[in-house]
Amino acid sequence: MKKSFHIGFSAIVLGLFLTSCNNDDDYETIQSVDRIKIDSVKIVNDTMDVFSVQSIKTYSTYPSHCEGFYGYDYIHSDNLTRNVTAYKYITDGPCTQSTYTAANKINFSPQQIGTYTFKFWNGNNSWITKTIVVE
Repeated sequence: MKKSFHIGFSAIVLGLFLTSCNNDDDYETIQSVDRIKIDSVKIVNDTMDVFSVQSIKTYSTYPSHCEGFYGYDYIHSDNLTRNVTAYKYITDGPCTQSTYTAANKINFSPQQIGTYTFKFWNGNNSWITKTIVVE
């Protein structure tokens, strides 16, 4: 009797788990990820202390509401140079075709003293260059 109770209870829990995991009607599927140019960059303090943290904001314009921020490619070219490329996702859902601008941020926490150069991809072979002096 106990064994059949445990088997029945396990079957009910498994059924509820599978039912709850299978309800993805509220989400659109990401079809692809692609680079998106960074239109502008806002750095609040161009001088900061080593080991402190500063948020760097980037702004990009998306052509429709089926696209949004996916992430950054943050490459250390050398000890003091960073190349930053933003990526967008593209979904397959119904969306508004109006353009919109969104802000995203990178938290920068320098580990050594020096002048850091940031290059933000602005399309083609164009980059927005910013510097932060770390004392």
